[in-house]
Amino acid sequence: MSNLLDLVKRHEGLRLKPYLCTADKLSIGFGRNLDDMGISEDEATYLLQTDIDRCYSELSVFTWFHELDQIRQEALISMLFNLGLPRFLTFKKMIARLKEKRYSEAANEMIRSRWALQVGERANELAYMVERGEYLI
Repeated sequence: MSNLLDLVKRHEGLRLKPYLCTADKLSIGFGRNLDDMGISEDEATYLLQTDIDRCYSELSVFTWFHELDQIRQEALISMLFNLGLPRFLTFKKMIARLKEKRYSEAANEMIRSRWALQVGERANELAYMVERGEYLI
């Protein structure tokens, strides 16, 4: 089987970003036709988990992050997943309040942002988690 894998890899080539193949279909990886095949739920879950792991790693470099309980960490990981690190780091006042353990004020910084207007209920739920250290549901 590894010979077949190597054969197809060699024939298809690897592209780590979406591209149009010669049949004008959106593809990725070793020729995965996204237009016709898409991805499975298992593949989507795998991608999500690797993205969550990346977000955790990106936040792990900050000592203040480790001082938070798990629920607050998860709220920030979800926020970072949505925003990306550069935009997340623009929340300077929120981060300062988190460092000071002033969670209600940190949550207010989240709610008063343009991001909150864009994502609506997601921001409300994450701010609740940051403020109270518990899930909304």
